[in-house]
Amino acid sequence: MGELSEKIKGNTNEAIGKAKQQSGNPETRNEGRKQEAKGEGQQMKGEVEGALGNDI
Repeated sequence: MGELSEKIKGNTNEAIGKAKQQSGNPETRNEGRKQEAKGEGQQMKGEVEGALGNDI
């Protein structure tokens, strides 16, 4: 179950981060880059959890 929830969180953060990067405000664009990177990390965590299965 952790795999799916991490992937969903990751997709959400990536999408919100990409949207924020379209802002005219440099501070908001930087926040968007960070949020997108966080989402990518969550995606990777979900992949690892999926690969390990119930062993973790």
